[in-house]
Amino acid sequence: MRLRPYALAAALLASLTLAPVAHADNKAAVIDEMAAYLDFVDYGGGVIFAEQIPKEEWARILVIDARDAAQYAKGHIPGAIHMDWRQVLARRSEIPRDRMVLIYCNTGSLSAQAGFALRVAGWDNVRILQGGMEEWKAKGGFDAAARAAAPARH
Repeated sequence: MRLRPYALAAALLASLTLAPVAHADNKAAVIDEMAAYLDFVDYGGGVIFAEQIPKEEWARILVIDARDAAQYAKGHIPGAIHMDWRQVLARRSEIPRDRMVLIYCNTGSLSAQAGFALRVAGWDNVRILQGGMEEWKAKGGFDAAARAAAPARH
């Protein structure tokens, strides 16, 4: 039984010695996946403008507010669920693949990172709201498409 502590120590040492090799292999695989995605992604990278979404379509979209909990609590797009941008991959089982998923933050930068991660992971139904919450409000919210299609007033 006196050999057991030495065997455990040897196993730990071996795992620590091999960990950098496994990490390097995983990192290379991730880089390869991102490169493959970038080779074939459409120009917009999944970005969509508020005015491209007709009012009646919003009810069919899973809308994810990727901001922090305090910002979500202050106000969000009605019907949106809260999912911090850093948590989208950890919570990917909650994200459908069979309908449009729209992710937003304040301006679009953090949601773009979350959307990129999901799209690399295989969710090709994810869109990032260009300009985020601020631009959505400025363009008229759910009425952005109707406002954009309306004749200009002089």
